[in-house]
Amino acid sequence: MKKYSAETIVGIFMVVGLFCVGYLTVKLGNISILGDDSYPVFARFSSVSGLRKGSPVEMLGIEIGSVESLTVDQESQAAIAGLKINKGVRIYHDAIASIKTSGLIGDKYVTIDAGGADEVMKPGETIIETESAIDIEEIIRKYAFGSVKD
Repeated sequence: MKKYSAETIVGIFMVVGLFCVGYLTVKLGNISILGDDSYPVFARFSSVSGLRKGSPVEMLGIEIGSVESLTVDQESQAAIAGLKINKGVRIYHDAIASIKTSGLIGDKYVTIDAGGADEVMKPGETIIETESAIDIEEIIRKYAFGSVKD
C-alpha cells in the first residue's frame, strides 16, 4: 500500500513539474496559444540599420509592440519593417514611424507618432511617413576626417 502511494505522489509531482515547464516555455518564448492579441502594420524606411527582429515599438514612451520582420522591397528599394502592434492601440493614416537609439550607442527601436487623421489604419497597412535612424558613426567619421563644412 505504501509503495503505491509513493508512486502516486511522484507521478503527481512529475505532472505538475511538466505543466510548470510548459507554462514557462510559452511565457518566455512569447508564444500565443489561444490567439494573438496584436495586429500587423508595416513601415517603409530608407534604412533600418541596427534595427533587429524583436526590437520594441513605442508610442509616447510606452511599449506597444515589437518588430516582427525586416525585409527588402526590391521594386521601391526600401526596407520594410513588419511591426506587431498590441490590439487596442489605434494608429491613424497620418502616423509617423521613426527609428531611434536608446542612449548614445544603445539598441535601436521604433517609435510611432500616432497621428490624428479621421481614419484608423487597418491591419496589414503600411506607414509611409518614416524617419530612418541617424548614423552616429557617419557623423563622427565626417568630423574626424574634416569633411563637415560650416
